Amino acid sequence: MLKDKVVLITGASQGLGRALALAYAKEGASIVVNARREEALRPVVEEIEGSGAEVLAVAADVSESVDVERLVDAAVEQFGRVDVLVNNAGLLGPRVAIEEYPEGEWRRVIDANLTGIFLVSKAAIPHIPQGGSIINVVSGVSVEGRAEWGAYSVSKFGVEGLNQILAAELEERGVRVNAVDPGGMRTDMRASAYPEEDPMTKITPEENTEVFLYLASDDSRDVTGERFKAQDFRKA
Repeated sequence: MLKDKVVLITGASQGLGRALALAYAKEGASIVVNARREEALRPVVEEIEGSGAEVLAVAADVSESVDVERLVDAAVEQFGRVDVLVNNAGLLGPRVAIEEYPEGEWRRVIDANLTGIFLVSKAAIPHIPQGGSIINVVSGVSVEGRAEWGAYSVSKFGVEGLNQILAAELEERGVRVNAVDPGGMRTDMRASAYPEEDPMTKITPEENTEVFLYLASDDSRDVTGERFKAQDFRKA
């Protein structure tokens, strides 16, 4: 399905990012995996290599422009282009009311979740060919503000808007841009957000890759500016 495609995934050391890296590799893509720490990427790199796919690991902080430029430059130097960009990296931040929210944490979450997507997309776009795809990970709290979701919710609201802007700007170039809400999954971030929840009631990230595979493939070539709920897509 993805043979000869180059996929760059941010936040790929664990959870959904890791599951997507492995799923894309299984479909024949070459993979660029990113996380903030190099050692965190080693296990997923070994798994991808074990599947026979080509992989490049780049440790970089997506909220820092110098790091982002190094990430994209390394991907292009190795593979020549980026066919698919998955903007997945993100931070939850504290679950407290706005009046109690630490300013430093607010800036850190906004920088990682929203500014990071801006920086990575901006750097990657010149290297995305016609027929390419950008997939932005959003959330159930990016369309409905909820108490004590603070900067995470606000940042994801921003990603929804950025997704629409990118889709409009890149349509004539034949690059599609779509958003995906993965829904609740059995991840560390979900456990932090809902400590009282039984994680076994949620699906694993590995069970939630179908819509991401579709949006990376040529089957979605004419689909842009849309928002998908991953778990509804699974059931379709």
